[in-house]
Amino acid sequence: MAAAGDPPPPIYAEGAARTRGEISPHFQTYARDDDAKLETTRARLSNILKRHEDLKERLSRDSDKLIFERLQKEFEAARAAQTEEISINDDEWNDGLLATIREKVFNVHMEADRKAMSNQVNVPADLSFQSRTTYRIRNKVIYCLDGARIGIQYETFFAGEPCEIFHCVLESKSFLEKMIMIEHTLPFFLPVRELESDLLSSNSIKFIDHLEEILQAYIDRREQVRLIKELYGNQIGELFHSLPYNMIEFVLEDFECKVTISIRYSDLLQTLPSQARVLAWPLRSAKKISTRSSSASAAQPVPFHLSYAEEALKTLCLPEAYADIVLELPHALKRILSSRDSD
Repeated sequence: MAAAGDPPPPIYAEGAARTRGEISPHFQTYARDDDAKLETTRARLSNILKRHEDLKERLSRDSDKLIFERLQKEFEAARAAQTEEISINDDEWNDGLLATIREKVFNVHMEADRKAMSNQVNVPADLSFQSRTTYRIRNKVIYCLDGARIGIQYETFFAGEPCEIFHCVLESKSFLEKMIMIEHTLPFFLPVRELESDLLSSNSIKFIDHLEEILQAYIDRREQVRLIKELYGNQIGELFHSLPYNMIEFVLEDFECKVTISIRYSDLLQTLPSQARVLAWPLRSAKKISTRSSSASAAQPVPFHLSYAEEALKTLCLPEAYADIVLELPHALKRILSSRDSD
């Protein structure tokens, strides 16, 4: 622990230490501690991923899979039974329209109850109650389902191509009662229930829209990782990520240095990282890196951060950033190592 009055260690080895060609001892300690934290994070993520795979295998055999298949069939049937689809723009998507949808759902529910109570299956149906209108707002479609339920189908895309479809079912038995979410097929690791508690009763429109945004952002992050593995898997030594893909780490080893890349998304709505750290760990003798290093620090190569790579990660989608980083990496390493060798 630093003594009282000692200056705080810098985050990166910049400033005076760099201009003198020296490696700050604070940065050496920081780098070693940071590497240890990365190893701990990797071990934790590996355990999480193993648990996730076990959970997916279990879910494939129990009731959650049945719920997914049942809802998928019900939404397909609702799609086939629709009499009209209305495209809604953002200005028209408001509380008034949602109230209209709830009224239609309630009327369909009352008509079904009336027929059931009459015990007369041949009673002519009220055509106004039989019409099934669906509403398309951006990448979601809203259905009026039987049983006083509102069904929302979320369609996700990546690079203009369709990806997964998710379903959410809200119950709306009466205007005097709050809507509740009774079932869904959204990923279990997204904060769906927290959003329901915070938004559904107070701002249903925002709740419905927020689910769309958080799902699309998740698909964007996931597909970016899938794409770099598909395109550059032979250059990536290790890759770890959290389930929502809001924490991603990978290692490049096919270069003169071992490069560790760590990115974080502070918000699940983000598709570009809010934080990025890229460290290059020299593989050659630490003596060549800094002739002024102490014998203790020379035992372990000291990493240096690649600011151009960090900027690319925060401004470009992951596959584009990766391509830029790899293209410039040999030149950046050559410049930095040559500069340090000459000090």
